[in-house]
Formats: sequence, C-alpha cells, structure tokens
Amino acid sequence: MEPPEGKNISFLIKERARELGFDLCGFAPSGILSEHESRLKTWCSQGMNGDMAYLARNIEKRINPDFLVPGAKSIIVTGLNYYSERQQGGNGVPVISRYAYGTNYHDVIKEKLDLLIDYIKIQNPEAEARSFVDSAPLLEKAWAKEAGLGWPGRHSILINKSIGSFFFIGIIVVTIRLDYDNPSVEDHCGECRLCIESCPTAAINENRTIDVRKCIAYLTIESKTPATVAQAEKFGGRVFGCDKCQEVCPWNARAKRHTVAEFEMNKELKEMTTEDWLQLTPAKFKELFRKSAIGRRKYHRFMETVELVSKNM
Repeated sequence: MEPPEGKNISFLIKERARELGFDLCGFAPSGILSEHESRLKTWCSQGMNGDMAYLARNIEKRINPDFLVPGAKSIIVTGLNYYSERQQGGNGVPVISRYAYGTNYHDVIKEKLDLLIDYIKIQNPEAEARSFVDSAPLLEKAWAKEAGLGWPGRHSILINKSIGSFFFIGIIVVTIRLDYDNPSVEDHCGECRLCIESCPTAAINENRTIDVRKCIAYLTIESKTPATVAQAEKFGGRVFGCDKCQEVCPWNARAKRHTVAEFEMNKELKEMTTEDWLQLTPAKFKELFRKSAIGRRKYHRFMETVELVSKNM
C-alpha cells in the first residue's frame, strides 16, 4: 500500500505515534554503537553495575540491534511523559518514585508500540519489526540521543528541551529505511551541577554515569542485599526509586503533567499512612501492586525497605 499523496511513511509513523499518545518520536539509522562498548566495559569492570551482572554480558549484542532484528535498518524511538506533582509521602509516609504511581509502564508502552508496528505493516507489509521497553540488551538512551530526542544530563538521564526528563523511552527496531532525524549533539546542561550536588548518596559520577551501588533507585529496587541503616538514613523516606536528581533539574521546572490515564495513582495508595505501609500484608501488596512496577519487587524485600526506612526517616 502506498502512503497517501504528499505523506511518506516516515511522516505517517510520527503522525500515528502522536495519535497513540507519544510525546516524542524520532528515527535513527540502525548500526553498531561502537563508541559505547569501551565505556560500558569500563563501567562494569569498576563494579558500578552492582548486582546486575547481566549488564556485563553480551555487550556486543547491546551495541548492535542486528542481533535483535536481523536486517535492521532503522530505530524508531518514542518518548512518553509520566510527570506529575508529588502525590504521596510526607509526615513519615514512605515515598515511591513517580514512574511507579500507576500501571507498569512496560505494559502501557509495549501495547502502544505494538499498535504502531501494526500500522507500519499496513503501510509496508514486508517490514519486520520488534518493540522493546527495557526488555532486551539495547542501549535505549543512546538510541534516543541518536534519534534526536535529547541529550544525556549529568545524572545520565536523557533530557528533552520541550518536556524535560520525566519520560519513558520505547523503541522499535525495523527493517525499512526512514527519514532520519539529526542526532542530539549539543549539551544544554551548561555549568549546572544541581543533580550531582543534590544526590543524597553521591551516586552520580562526573562522567555522566551512575555508581548504582550508591543509587537509591538501585538499592530499593534491584539490589539483592538489604540496605544498611547508614544508607537508609539518606533515603529521605524513599522505598521504591528516587526522583531527586530530576526534581532539581532546571529543565523540569516547567514540566507538564502527563495525560496517560494508566499512570494515575489510585486514591487508596495516595491516602496510605505510615501505619498502612507498615501493616501491608502479602495479599494487600498483591492487590495494590499487581499491575504496578512495584509488583516486580518481592514482598518480603519490599517490606524490609519499608520497615528500615520508616525507622530512619
């Protein structure tokens, strides 16, 4: 099927991405991101990946999308805003990161990306494509930069001039050529160091990488060992994730609230007291977080953090 007159497939894909609710969409030519290989190896060799040993494996696959989709020609990168005002916490109430307020973003974005793939195949039935949301050895932030979505801030998180950094990245690897966007080459952080200076645990390195062994997000989500009392004293009540480096970023000063219904926090979670959190049963945990990113954390590990943090606020 030929695209409508005056509209090529690249235009139509971006148009459809907007219809699906994506705030950003850009294209990059597929290829090997060789410049990231040594940096990733060095970071892992220094132990900065913590317990996440998988990050040190298959690095050649992480930098080459052809391993994921043979014959890959293009990388479609989308951004979906999830920003909202802080909706819970305070008065000793445990704090969760904004990204975990509602339905698990993996599910929300995957569904949208697969609908976009369906549309691409209508326009070009011969196209082969796969969608990814933190689900494969793929350098999402690097590809987002290549597709013109933004630049890596000092906190390593991608920043877009229009919507800030509170957005999820989704990727489609496809076997057709598109009209490519210009890579983001300018650094708009300037001399600002607010994220580095504000990090409660000094986890942000000078080279725009993170030492996850110090990072609150890692310690409350990925770490296989419980946080120490000394670490918990710096958590500021956080029990799942941390938004501090993004909260202080000037590029988020005018961030607009998201428009995705699935990212809304339910009333019960919003109104939970410290006692409610401490008395959370396995059944209630499952009920509240069955569809949430928090549900990926095992109940007993999550409660270890809740109890430790509650004692050390």
